[in-house]
Amino acid sequence: MVGVTPLVAAQGLAVGHAGRAVLSGIDLVLEPGRILCLLGPNGAGKTTLFRTLLGLLPPIAGTLTLGGAPLSGLSRRAVAERLAHVPQGLSTPFAWAALDLVMMGAAVRLGPLARPGRAEEARARQAMADLGIADLAGAEVTRLSGGQRQMVLIARALAQGAAAVVMDEPTASLDFANRIRVGRAIRQLADTGTGVILSTHDPDQAAALGDTALLAGQGGVLAAGPVAEVLTSERLTALYGIAVRRETLPDGALHFRG
Repeated sequence: MVGVTPLVAAQGLAVGHAGRAVLSGIDLVLEPGRILCLLGPNGAGKTTLFRTLLGLLPPIAGTLTLGGAPLSGLSRRAVAERLAHVPQGLSTPFAWAALDLVMMGAAVRLGPLARPGRAEEARARQAMADLGIADLAGAEVTRLSGGQRQMVLIARALAQGAAAVVMDEPTASLDFANRIRVGRAIRQLADTGTGVILSTHDPDQAAALGDTALLAGQGGVLAAGPVAEVLTSERLTALYGIAVRRETLPDGALHFRG
């Protein structure tokens, strides 16, 4: 989009630990309402990239901005206002009510000693209603199914009110029906103007949800750009080290198989 400030932008970015890069040469731009899918084998640096985008790890090289502002100059609260996080899953010994967990997202804008009030509860309830899970408000998160917990985590990110969201394999370990439900929720987020960066091991999912894709492997970026241009048989074969065949279904959807 011409004249639109990117929600997330990186140029020549290198990410890693203790000064050692695991993934370099990252150029990406995320605009409002767009979904960027990050694909790559285990160990390619996808999670490290997400931790860097969230300000939890310093970049090793390159530039990184959130909403046009350099990440290095933003406070934790300012980062939270610009970027939310949906982890791969929820592991907690605490039997929080789902509504309380979602309210944690709404509360990130409060001061350190402030407590969530009616406004935060209303925002949390609205986020759950928007995703069709309002009936789970009083349920203990430890008793929810994997798909339900993932929807609660997405609602928490929605309640946070950030302009963009990063999602680390949001449908991993989910059954087919819940993968469809979560995929629809992700598309719904984008349709409301939220930018989404998600990692996935499923090229079919990337083709169905993504506007753009970035292939990460062998310490660098193999390709980045529009999904239909990036997700080729040759590139996915090189990325994963197995023969991958791309097919176009009668409805125009892309399908990949080994």
